[in-house]
Amino acid sequence: MTVRSMTGFGRGEMESGGRVWTVEVRCVNNRFLDVKIKLPRGYSALEEKIRKTIAAYHQRGRVDLVFNVQGDFSDLHKVTANNELAAEYRRTLATMAQKLGITDDTTLSQIASCPGVLSTDQQEENLEIVWPVIEQALKSALQSCEVMRLQEGDSLHRDLRERIDSFAGIIAQIDALVPHLLEKRMRSLQEKLEKLLGTFDLDPVRLHQEAAIMADKTDITEELVRLRSHLQQFYTFLKEEDTVGRKLDFLLQEFLREVNTLGSKINDAETAHFVVDLKSELEKIREQVQNIE
Repeated sequence: MTVRSMTGFGRGEMESGGRVWTVEVRCVNNRFLDVKIKLPRGYSALEEKIRKTIAAYHQRGRVDLVFNVQGDFSDLHKVTANNELAAEYRRTLATMAQKLGITDDTTLSQIASCPGVLSTDQQEENLEIVWPVIEQALKSALQSCEVMRLQEGDSLHRDLRERIDSFAGIIAQIDALVPHLLEKRMRSLQEKLEKLLGTFDLDPVRLHQEAAIMADKTDITEELVRLRSHLQQFYTFLKEEDTVGRKLDFLLQEFLREVNTLGSKINDAETAHFVVDLKSELEKIREQVQNIE
């Protein structure tokens, strides 16, 4: 029995080669899986791998992932020297010293500081090498998020059980009232006919025929049977290990359809509040189901 919420947060961090890789995952409810990934420059080639890893943990919901890296990048810097330009600086400085009649005391550091002699280039990260480190940080964040989603899912599961039990209790109350409703309608029909016809003798057979027609039109037995069937299916879905959010959402639409039909058939002021209570519980259940994966 595993109910997962679509709401959660997780953070993962790994250190390697003087650099720290950090992944943060935030997720909220959404009808489909919608993944947004923010990567540092130079890491975009990993996006597809990251998406596949996320899909192993999330089947629905809006997932926002932020990936950062900080630390020592000196291994990616390459320093190159323009020896021809350095030699030209050296010859020029030597010529200047000779013409000015001064001692040529030019040092290597002085030449190296001349514009264009030394240049620094930052190489691209070898993504194949660092991916295992990034993957560990990513999975750590997703697993941390999973723990939160399961905890929230457990709370949702308990709340749904309480509300669906309450819904079932109202159905039982309505079911108990069905014989009284039919009897009440029979008396109401007879009273109306007596008022209309006055002292005219009523044909008992005809009266029963009309009562039977009315009872058939207002009979809610079929709706109650279907609602009980939906209740059992709802309980079954809550026990499943698979993602059940979509199933529960669809089932609630069937619940509402039967409750609306029930309300139109009952048409009794004294029991109408039961239909209101049923719709109220369904709305609360629907709000909770929207958060289930």
